[in-house]
Amino acid sequence: MFGKIFKNYKEVPVIKLSGVIGQGGSLRSGLNMSNLDKIIEKAFSFKKAPAIALLINSPGGSPTQSSLIASKIRSLAIKNKIKVYAFVEDVAASGGYWLACAADEIYIDENSIVGSIGVISPGFGFVQMLKKLGIERRVYTSGKSKSFLDPFKAIKQEDIKRLKGIQEQIHKNFIKYVKKSRGNKIKLKDKNIFNGLFWIGDQAIKLGLADSIGHIESTMKKKYGSKTKIRFIEQKKSFIQKRFSSLANTKLIDSSEIIDALEEKAYWARFGL
Repeated sequence: MFGKIFKNYKEVPVIKLSGVIGQGGSLRSGLNMSNLDKIIEKAFSFKKAPAIALLINSPGGSPTQSSLIASKIRSLAIKNKIKVYAFVEDVAASGGYWLACAADEIYIDENSIVGSIGVISPGFGFVQMLKKLGIERRVYTSGKSKSFLDPFKAIKQEDIKRLKGIQEQIHKNFIKYVKKSRGNKIKLKDKNIFNGLFWIGDQAIKLGLADSIGHIESTMKKKYGSKTKIRFIEQKKSFIQKRFSSLANTKLIDSSEIIDALEEKAYWARFGL
C-alpha cells in the first residue's frame, strides 16, 4: 500500500540564492561561496531527485563569488548527470543573472527583471568630508600604486584607466559565460544584450535571456508529476553558530556595517526595488 503511495512521489531540492553577492567578509547577509558550499553539496546529494532548482532573487555583486557559485553548481550538475532549473523572483541581474546561467533552463515571472550583463564598481569618496572636518590623511607606501582608489584621497585618472581595464576583462569573462550557457538561444544580433541593460518578462524571453514564464512549484509538477514536492535546502546551524548569531543581532552597529547596508541598498535601487 505504502509503496503505491510513494511510487510517484518526487522531491526537488531547492537552493535559494537571495541577496547581494558579496565577499566572505562583507555584505554579511548576502551570498558567497563560503556560506553556500555545504548547501549546494547537500542539494546534489539527493540520489533520487529528478532535478535541482535554483530560486534566485539577486541584483548582483561580486563577479568572483558569482563565478565560484555558478561553477560549483554546474560541475555538480555534470558530475551527477542532473538537470538544473533556475526560477527568478524579482530580479536576476548582473551577478544574479550569472547565477541563473548555471541552470539548463531559466524561468521568470512576467515582472521579473533579468540581464544587466556588465560590470560596476560602486564606492564612496570622502575627500571633501575630511577637508570640512579639518582632518589630514596620511598614507605611507612602498609602491606607487599601493593606495589605488583610496576613498580618502583625490581620484587619479591613471587609477580610473586601470580600473576600466580590469572591468573590461571581467565583462568579457561574463559575456563568454553567458554565451556558453545560453548557446544558440540568445539573440546575439541585438547589440544591447551585453551593454548592461536589463529587461522584464516576454522581452527577456524574446532575447533568449530566459526560456519561459514559469513558477517553481507549478513548473516542477508539470515536468515531473502532480505529486512532486519542492524542498528548500538550508544549512543547519550548530549551537555555537546560533549563539554567535544571537549575539551579533544585539551588538552595536559599526560604521562598516552602515556602509555595507548603503551599498546593498544601492544594488537593489538600480532596479527600482
